[in-house]
Amino acid sequence: MYTFEVSVSCTGAEVAKYFDKYPTLPGVILLEQGKFCGMISRRRFVEFLIRPYGENLFEKAHLEVIYSYARTAILQLPETTPILTAMYHTLKRSPEFLAEPIVVQTAENTYKLLDIHELNIAAWQIRGIETQVRYERSQAQMIQNDKMASLGRLVDGVAHEILDPVGFIWGNLTHISNYSQDLLKLIAAYEHNLPQVCESINSLKEEIEFDYLEQDLSKALTSARSGAERLKKLVTSLQNFCHIDAVYPKPVDLHACIDSIVILIKSRLKGEISIVKNYGKLPPVPCYMGQLNQVLMNILSQAVDSLLDEAVRQQLQPDSQQNIKQAKITITTKVISQTASTPNTPDSRWVEISIADNGPGIPDELQKQMLENLSIEKRADKETSLAVSYRIVTARHGGHLNFRSQLGKGTEFEILLPLL
Repeated sequence: MYTFEVSVSCTGAEVAKYFDKYPTLPGVILLEQGKFCGMISRRRFVEFLIRPYGENLFEKAHLEVIYSYARTAILQLPETTPILTAMYHTLKRSPEFLAEPIVVQTAENTYKLLDIHELNIAAWQIRGIETQVRYERSQAQMIQNDKMASLGRLVDGVAHEILDPVGFIWGNLTHISNYSQDLLKLIAAYEHNLPQVCESINSLKEEIEFDYLEQDLSKALTSARSGAERLKKLVTSLQNFCHIDAVYPKPVDLHACIDSIVILIKSRLKGEISIVKNYGKLPPVPCYMGQLNQVLMNILSQAVDSLLDEAVRQQLQPDSQQNIKQAKITITTKVISQTASTPNTPDSRWVEISIADNGPGIPDELQKQMLENLSIEKRADKETSLAVSYRIVTARHGGHLNFRSQLGKGTEFEILLPLL
């Protein structure tokens, strides 16, 4: 920026000397009794001098007289104005004023001139940096997506390899249970028909604790079946979570998606948090299952982290032991209808997924930060899990992601997906 302040009592000839000496000066700032009163650009000043008889008329005239003829609309901005904002205000001016310099106020009664060409160069440099950063970010996102897709395929392959032996165990447990029951029946029949048993058989029965074995065998088989079933569900849930989406959305059973995520979440818990499901009747919803699983995982993980932190805080405060409440997450699903805002338009139908916890809630300041992270500007700086979830629900599925929180009463996240 240029500092060239002159009193309106100076003559045009004196200013012309400075313009000849400093060819980059974009104009002159006019002061009247030490205060800013206007600006004459170099272009306007030269236009007056090259007019017929202009040099004789204006060279010896005071700047006050010249300014009365050259008075134009002046764009005045504070020094804190961002470059792109200044560029926006510049382009809004009338075409005849586009080349006029900008008056920048740097302090009280202190002004400088900014050449519009310098501003253009700075603005284009910023745009170039933004384009480069956006390109690099998109490349990093592509690499990350490819890495996650490869990881998903790897996990899917490992899960498939685990499911095969689990299937063998699960299938054979039924036969083992039947065979063991048949053998016990056979032993009972022998004892019934041959009451006189030799001493060696009695010794062997005492050695292997036959009475206890007979009672515990069915319990052991039931426990093995339960473990195999749990492992099967866990691996299937992991396989569903790593699902690779197709190009187009497909109809999905949302309840199965939620159940899969809940199984994975419960692997972190030891009974501290109860998860309650209030499922309504939902039709298959067209969506990208892998991305929607990520949204459900992000929201449920945030709820679990909040409740676990609150449980630890209560345990560390002896006074709050009497008021400890059972941590709970409630998942509710239903179909809702919204009345159209315009006449002769059918009402819209949505699937609502509500995930609410009875945790400590979110402070107002943090809620404001979370809302800011959903904006495009903030998302460009740092992409949080909530921002990713918001983009998946809104941009990819055409839905809505809302949240409500109140201190001491918990937080509720609401996912709305359109029904076509």
